[in-house]
Amino acid sequence: MLIQELAEKIVSEVRKLLNEDIIVVNTQGIIIASTDPDRVHTFHEGAFIASKKKDKLIITQEDQAILRGVKAGINLPIFFQRDVVGVIGITGDPETVSPYGEIIRKMTELLISESYFTEQFDWQSRSIEAFLLDWIQFKEWDDSFTDRAKLLDIDLSVNRRVMIAEFNQDSTLLHRDGWLSILAWNERNQHDIIARWGNNRVIYLSNSKELERSDTRSRAFRFQTFLSERLHTVVSIGIGSKVSPSQIQLSYHQAERALKARKKDGEVVFDEDLTLEMVLDDIKQHTKKEFVLRTIEPLLEEQELITTLKTLLHHDFNLKETAQSLHIHINTLHYRLKKISELTNLNPRNTDDLFILYLALLFLDEHTKK
Repeated sequence: MLIQELAEKIVSEVRKLLNEDIIVVNTQGIIIASTDPDRVHTFHEGAFIASKKKDKLIITQEDQAILRGVKAGINLPIFFQRDVVGVIGITGDPETVSPYGEIIRKMTELLISESYFTEQFDWQSRSIEAFLLDWIQFKEWDDSFTDRAKLLDIDLSVNRRVMIAEFNQDSTLLHRDGWLSILAWNERNQHDIIARWGNNRVIYLSNSKELERSDTRSRAFRFQTFLSERLHTVVSIGIGSKVSPSQIQLSYHQAERALKARKKDGEVVFDEDLTLEMVLDDIKQHTKKEFVLRTIEPLLEEQELITTLKTLLHHDFNLKETAQSLHIHINTLHYRLKKISELTNLNPRNTDDLFILYLALLFLDEHTKK
């Protein structure tokens, strides 16, 4: 409970309030932190006595000659959950430093409680993340798996829908209180699970028992607004379908696919709304790369032609709007389209060829993002 790192923090914080020598001692009477480095790891008999008696001990000048390793001052037992976990000692005239004693003790106990709470919170967060990872990877539901679920208060009997929220901020930079406010979202139901997922994602497994599609959509947008306000950044969300507990892997991969299919940041995308994206996601990365090389490789060093083709597609092959958007003459646009056709043997004016070019640009953009 009272490790050296925490003891050193206590000494540092108390020293801000009191310009006296300070020690923190474990229940065995060994000094584990001190403003005087030479005293660390030495035995302090006064603190040992205070620890055993669970009461304050005043040490006088005369006591210095009797008790081992002590200096005049006061020793105060530190309590956590009614047990003594250590002793804090303040060196100096007992009459001068005693008035600060109770304040220093309370402050020390608060620091220990905060440290304990942080450790428990971090353990809980890491445990839930590890459990979800095993669950999503469809690890066998043995006794150990179900016991972990019970320990983490995760109900494995309810249907769920996976949402993955992604934001442009590293969550490791967030203060613990910020994460606590996210995890305590007031619309979170009893069986809902919200957890960190990497450094810029939050995973949300909603209990879908009573949620219809319209309710889920509304809740997803409210969750997006909530996260945006807490994180002060743009949040995108991908949402999978409602599944049984044993199929959670499916909903997770759907949420991943929906998130990847968003056209821009800040969108909420349902996998069930996807059409072409659903098919493209099943194509292997190696195949996509080979497709790009077989189709538009000659254009990869011609950024002007790539931009022209993207703009043409964006304006639904409207030549006038494309030329205006690119700030070029219509004849220049015709020249560029002719050059694209010559380099790729694909004619943008032909529907089949245009679709091939469209797919190649999609795969190229996907590869570039990765």
